[in-house]
Amino acid sequence: MHQAWQMWGNVVIAAFLSVPVAVVAARLLALRRARAGRPHPVRTALADVVAVAGTAPWIWMILTPAAGPGGVGPVPFADLRAVLQGPPQTAFVQVGGNLLVFAALGAMLPVRSARFASPAGIGAVAAVAAAASITVETLQYALGLGRVSSVDDVIVNTAGAVLAALVTRRWWAARIPAGTVPR
Repeated sequence: MHQAWQMWGNVVIAAFLSVPVAVVAARLLALRRARAGRPHPVRTALADVVAVAGTAPWIWMILTPAAGPGGVGPVPFADLRAVLQGPPQTAFVQVGGNLLVFAALGAMLPVRSARFASPAGIGAVAAVAAAASITVETLQYALGLGRVSSVDDVIVNTAGAVLAALVTRRWWAARIPAGTVPR
């Protein structure tokens, strides 16, 4: 854990310091949408800001150059198996971190839009998360960041987004009557 803090402590601090900015951004976005007559301005503004603010620090971490040789892990579950056979703290950081990369995005898509707020919408959440994860893994490889671009990261990132979407089920857009604000 100490090593993770040394590597990513600055990102964590920046993420916490950006919370007031995110709150102001959500408020201004909601006001702008309300003035424009958009439906559910508060809910959609909060969902948009949380999705971006909750995903950006992870993308920053993923796209930070590393000292390793880099590479590609094209075999499903091979890299994950190796991580799980290593030290428990490494497995916790690697798997936990990958589950959280697109969790905010996955959690907020069905809250923001009814098109993602159904059993079929969970597949759409998975598709968006997988596409975003493939993009990030491709960037890692193409930019030569010294990281391993792995199909396992795509699988775990996508699983994290889907699980987060299921956690927010109570607040999904399709479950909220028009003209009300979720609690």
